[in-house]
Amino acid sequence: MAETYILGIESSCDETAAAVVRSGEQVISNVVLSQFATHRPYEGVVPELASREHLRAIVPVVRAALKDAGKTYETVDAIAVTRGPGLAGALLVGISYAKALAFALDKPLIAVNHLEGHIHAVLLEERQKGNHEVRFPVLALVVSGGHTHLYLAQAKGQHWTYENVGHTRDDAAGEAFDKVAKLLGLGYPGGPVINRLAEHGNPQAVKFTFAQMKHRDRRETQGQSTRSSSAAPQTQAPSLGMTFDFSFSGIKTAVLRYVETHGMKAAIERRRAELAKIAKLTTEDYLRLCDRETLDLVASFQNAVIGDLVEKTLTAAREYEAATLFVTGGVAANSELRRRFEEKAGQEGLPVFFPSRPLSTDNAAMIAAAAYPKFLAQEWAEPELSAEAGLVLK
Repeated sequence: MAETYILGIESSCDETAAAVVRSGEQVISNVVLSQFATHRPYEGVVPELASREHLRAIVPVVRAALKDAGKTYETVDAIAVTRGPGLAGALLVGISYAKALAFALDKPLIAVNHLEGHIHAVLLEERQKGNHEVRFPVLALVVSGGHTHLYLAQAKGQHWTYENVGHTRDDAAGEAFDKVAKLLGLGYPGGPVINRLAEHGNPQAVKFTFAQMKHRDRRETQGQSTRSSSAAPQTQAPSLGMTFDFSFSGIKTAVLRYVETHGMKAAIERRRAELAKIAKLTTEDYLRLCDRETLDLVASFQNAVIGDLVEKTLTAAREYEAATLFVTGGVAANSELRRRFEEKAGQEGLPVFFPSRPLSTDNAAMIAAAAYPKFLAQEWAEPELSAEAGLVLK
């Protein structure tokens, strides 16, 4: 079979990305331009600013990806672009540019679901290693700043089908990391900072409990916190009426209550002001400005969230008799999450796979890889293709 080179374009949130991937299994180039500096003063992504930054970056980023791959616009075989889910304005920048390119070059245009892209990031790198065998069913945890989903995946020829067997009912796990970091004056993005600081705190210092998610017509309790040396998250095996859904708004509120009841606000504001003065922050800067109580709170928060993700995912894996586990998305870059999944899944004899850290966060290589089966099936995007901020994966 002839080699196929697909140019992928990704602009669903705050990274402008382009990549060239060969036949769905070899990354030839992968360029990502982050907007962290733009959004850092606001301690979160501002959608309008994200769209403007994509407009500035999309052309040079695509040109850089083609140059790195030794390709031109004319020598790629197809163009793939993220259709959704994501920020509508940000998605439209990538889609509009991809449509214009495809029309001008008379190339096939392929629309890709961002969530499927994250799953294909795992497949892409496993194929690069020579591992072409995947045992089904696959349970995939897609966990990032905007998404926390559990998908049960089956293969039908070149295509995969997906059943959503669990999702967050409120905040995504990565969103909870960002909001807690903002609450504690640690800035944006919060996930990498919490990951680094948690190593210096006691993960058992503060006890967090999670809601037991039942049918939507049943009452739910939200997270609470107390100072304790007990283990953090408490989960139950599935029973009649239980689901594999997540909820992270309660633990965010619990951290806020802890801050209020322990008189931490003044120290947080001082830390926020000091960190804002430093252009390029290091771990040492954060440690210098964090006391023991803050480090313990950060470690306990991370421990609880990761514990909930691991326990519910592995419970779902047992319930659905999954043969393989994928953990992907931005939060999959968290070192403690990886360690805990490897340990717990290993104890159950369940193979678990992660993308590398560069492919855990948003990138266009995963979009180009996910487009390859669609290329083989000649599933081209319709001319009226537009952004779908709430696109469902199925």
